[in-house]
Amino acid sequence: MTYILNRLLSVILTLFLITIVTFAVTNILPGDVAMMIMGTQSNPEALEGLRQSLGLNDPLLVQYGRWVAGMLTGDWGTSLIFKQPIAELLVQKAAASAVIVVMSMTIALVLAVPLGVWAAVHRDKWQDTTSSTTALLGVSLPDFFWGIVMILVFARWLGWFPSSGFVDPAEDFLGTLRHAFLPSLALGLGLMAHLTRMTRSTMTGILNQEFIRVARAKGLSERTVIWRYALANAIGPVITIAGLQIGYLFGSIIVMEFLFSYTGMGWLTYQALLNRDLPLIQATVFVVAAVVMLTNLAVDLLYVAIDPRIRLG
Repeated sequence: MTYILNRLLSVILTLFLITIVTFAVTNILPGDVAMMIMGTQSNPEALEGLRQSLGLNDPLLVQYGRWVAGMLTGDWGTSLIFKQPIAELLVQKAAASAVIVVMSMTIALVLAVPLGVWAAVHRDKWQDTTSSTTALLGVSLPDFFWGIVMILVFARWLGWFPSSGFVDPAEDFLGTLRHAFLPSLALGLGLMAHLTRMTRSTMTGILNQEFIRVARAKGLSERTVIWRYALANAIGPVITIAGLQIGYLFGSIIVMEFLFSYTGMGWLTYQALLNRDLPLIQATVFVVAAVVMLTNLAVDLLYVAIDPRIRLG
């Protein structure tokens, strides 16, 4: 229980520091928010009146306090470019990006774990070399390259999936999955490479331990030894690394959603930065950071549940 409370306090403190950094960085960006709203040909008196009404002339500490208080009460403001409440936009776009994140993580784990186990079981053989080469290829090539390959192969040549666009899950969930599959596959291949190497490294160490030799000496089948005993002990670090890669996914998703014209959280962040929508930039950065932090917390708690040694410690 103490471990959980300490982790929660750590997350809260980190999110507090993120609000400070986000607010500071967005306020030193070039440009005038009032002019973005009213245009460059606006009357100076009207611009000054708008700055006054938006509180842009208030001290930065006052503006920061008002922003944090608004987030805590659910008032995230209105987007300057979309003219919609930011909270509504975030819910819509976060749900769209969550589909890609979940699908890409699923693809990565489904491919990486068997491939890493296969390499560890056949260490220093052609299977290990094949697995390592595949992982190295995935790590070396950038995500946008895989995205272009997905579009050429599965959208243009085969015509199995759409190359761009987004469908609201509430209207057509299967259509959402079809539009999200290619960007998810492109991200999943890059992530798969990292997880394959981690699975192979962890499994190699586990297979050399004494309890594995004891299990084999008892006459247990090799399948049982590998998948029930070895993998059960090796999966914890793999899950931890997978959780840490959530931040990587949200960093890469901006490029991928732009490439596939997929209007999710990454696309929204890009539009906010492009148009200097200050309230939207602050909100998207904070939400992504919060999601990454909470995901890492969930992974840590899951690790505690999987490994009794941590609970006993």
